[in-house]
Amino acid sequence: MSDTLRHMYGTTVFVCASEGATLRGERDALDIIGEASYLGADWVVVPAGRFDDDFFRLRTRVAGEIVQKFVNYRMGIAVLGDISRHTAASSALRDFVREANRGTQVWFTPDIDDFQHRLEEAAVARR
Repeated sequence: MSDTLRHMYGTTVFVCASEGATLRGERDALDIIGEASYLGADWVVVPAGRFDDDFFRLRTRVAGEIVQKFVNYRMGIAVLGDISRHTAASSALRDFVREANRGTQVWFTPDIDDFQHRLEEAAVARR
């Protein structure tokens, strides 16, 4: 499967394929942001398996660097998939995920259906 552009509840979403380059830092984030921005996307959905394990170790600051790039470019990012092995190993990561999911720009979702549901709720709230 390749990267796709989808329209969900009035939002343009760039969905990254599960196969592809590993996101290791802000340079990789900028590459995806550039492609998504060129296509007119408001959100990027990245499968959890595309992130280097350092992303899930907060002390490495990789997650912060990547998330900050998305925030700077005013583009939402959703990490899609099961990250339970990472959250089980880190209370700091569990807290980060919980706080991110309370916001409107960074979400950790188990699947695309959950992501779509959150977009729908956000669209309703905007009305």
